[in-house]
Amino acid sequence: MPKTVTRTVQHDLAAPAVRAERLTVRYDGRPALQEVTFHLPAGQRLAVVGPNGAGKSTLFQAVAGVLQPTSGEVRVYGRRPGGHVCIAYVPQRSQVDWSFPATVAEVVMMGRVRQIGFLRWPGRDDWRYVHRALERVGMAGMADRQIGELSGGQQQRVFLARALAQHAELVLLDEPLTGLDVPSQETIFRLLDEMADEGVTVLIATHDLNLAAERFDQVMLLNRRLVALGPPREVFTRPLLQQAYGSHMHVLQVEGQGELILTDTCCEGEET
Repeated sequence: MPKTVTRTVQHDLAAPAVRAERLTVRYDGRPALQEVTFHLPAGQRLAVVGPNGAGKSTLFQAVAGVLQPTSGEVRVYGRRPGGHVCIAYVPQRSQVDWSFPATVAEVVMMGRVRQIGFLRWPGRDDWRYVHRALERVGMAGMADRQIGELSGGQQQRVFLARALAQHAELVLLDEPLTGLDVPSQETIFRLLDEMADEGVTVLIATHDLNLAAERFDQVMLLNRRLVALGPPREVFTRPLLQQAYGSHMHVLQVEGQGELILTDTCCEGEET
């Protein structure tokens, strides 16, 4: 049976990897995102931070094409998100059905569905891509394990393997480090460093401001509106953090260290 590749859009190589223009998304008449405008060059690695309910997940879903904007638009390499095979979106772990009866290898193969064509069987080359991706993330020995049997760090490595098998050029990771121990986080960052070296654009949503400042050259501060985007030293200032976090930001004076800024976003409801 001949292999069929689904119809995909062509990239505009002169366009940024992601461009949003006055992007607005509303749920039941309430804004989750409001007139967000930014552009992100290809190969960038960006941390998206903000309080619960700031719209981080909504932004990722709009960029991935999972969610249609109420107004404004998103462009990925100059085209609308629909039709791209290059976008890999990994939602928060709480939104994944870990009881779904799929093996690790099958989950990684899901990243190749659009290249293969719907209702087509994977070929030998497709399985080769899958096994190479699993080897690269150190999960080849667990290819036949059910995805729900893995630890949180292992599950995130499997999703990165899916992005690798997919040949993703834009990877959206929604809170991928939540609940992971330090060695697991280091493994994830090593893989992300390798992907960045290959020109992959990565957006990561996180609540950890220290991690964002230490690990990312660019950060986006979001609270339904875009508060700031740039290097951490320019974005993580007291006035901008106060604008984003409001009463959930606390400033402590630490002897010999100056100001210590804390943010409290616990228990505010589900992330959107």
